[in-house]
Amino acid sequence: MNTQFYLSSLKTKLPETKVTLKGWVFNARSSGSIGFLQFRDGTGYIQIIAEKSKLEEKKWEEVKTITAESSVIVTGTIREEKRSPFGYEMDLESIEVVQKADIDYPIQKKEHGPEFLLDNRHLWLRSNQQIALMKIRHHVEYAIYDYFEKNEFVRIDSPIFTPNPCEGSGTLFKVPYTPSWPDEIIEGEQNLRLTETGIETDKGEKLPTAFLSQSGQLYIEAAIFGHAKVYDFGPTFRAEKSKTRRHLTEFWMMDAEMAFHTHDDNLKVQEGLVKHIIKRCLDNCSEELKLLERDTTILENILNKPFARITHIEAVKMLQKDGVKIGDRDDLGADEEAILTKKFDVPIFVEKYPREIKAFYMKQDLEDPTRVLNADLLAPEGVGEIIGGSEREDDYEKLKTRMLEEKLNLDEYKWYLDLRKYGSVPHSGFGIGLERTVRWISGREHIRECIPFPRMINRITP
Repeated sequence: MNTQFYLSSLKTKLPETKVTLKGWVFNARSSGSIGFLQFRDGTGYIQIIAEKSKLEEKKWEEVKTITAESSVIVTGTIREEKRSPFGYEMDLESIEVVQKADIDYPIQKKEHGPEFLLDNRHLWLRSNQQIALMKIRHHVEYAIYDYFEKNEFVRIDSPIFTPNPCEGSGTLFKVPYTPSWPDEIIEGEQNLRLTETGIETDKGEKLPTAFLSQSGQLYIEAAIFGHAKVYDFGPTFRAEKSKTRRHLTEFWMMDAEMAFHTHDDNLKVQEGLVKHIIKRCLDNCSEELKLLERDTTILENILNKPFARITHIEAVKMLQKDGVKIGDRDDLGADEEAILTKKFDVPIFVEKYPREIKAFYMKQDLEDPTRVLNADLLAPEGVGEIIGGSEREDDYEKLKTRMLEEKLNLDEYKWYLDLRKYGSVPHSGFGIGLERTVRWISGREHIRECIPFPRMINRITP
């Protein structure tokens, strides 16, 4: 009896009997009495050889007229074939066309512009390179889960709706907190009413405006007092006025927070995580990286070397020596980061930035109070920042003073300040951008290919 077989099984065992495959024909051609179907089933690829003499006339006609992206069920014997681009071939015995795709499949074997491909992202995801990218993304995600599980972190999910910013108000997505309910009075809450401008009390008081989360960091900090080491993983949103190859307005980020971890401890955890991600991708995505023509030599070498570590002061001096116009206390932009990364063959921690250009929650450096105990991890090869982290300010009065300097509303952050009143401890954390990491590992030029459906400053479809 034939049961469905998955091509991923070819990695461990070559079947000796005929099998049934279910999937899609992504390319087809026939010549005289023989046809060639390039097939995928979601776990692998194979070329199917169809001979007219071995098929019923009706089935042969289906082979001859089959269109790209038609879904099929095929049965035949698989054999190893070194001349095949996939290493194996199937000798077709029977075929059932589940759905014959329209003949005008939009994505053809020719050059398409990026906007056309993004307009057809729902179909572009089927292409070989995009399948490879999503496979790499999958393994980056699970490397993160695996690393934290092995190091006894607890996952804590943070909210998407937030009442205030974490990373600066200039990049917030403002969301009217106005549900589309048909009833004017909110059930079970007779003192709440839905109006055209939002939810109000019977005294005319409005619920606060909501924002989409920039980061879950502030919320998971609250969880370290119960679990010591925690992380979250989910979508975040930044309304940045940027349209570059490394910017998305919606992206996935993992935030981690650790009680009793100093700045130096924080960097060790980050280095361990990145090396774990690299190893998993090298072990599990070799074919995908090869398909993407990724030179993996630098990734392999990183596993055996310590990461570089320079201060912001040293970084600025390097850039100024190269003729870059940058002030001593300026932040590093994408261009400056790219220049620095080309000086090293490993990721670089750039640490101790000026206090005034970093977030309010970062702890001051005791050796230089004008700077903070933070670090950005820059991936090599011109990629730039993939991780940002710091030791957090754990002193109530110092944090309160800094928030007042930043003109933050203390009432809105009362709960965050409370964390420094009841059992405060030294603690550190960081966030890693999933798509930026995938972009680096895969060697892609643009981040938009590293997420299934990219959302950018000028795109919200499909």
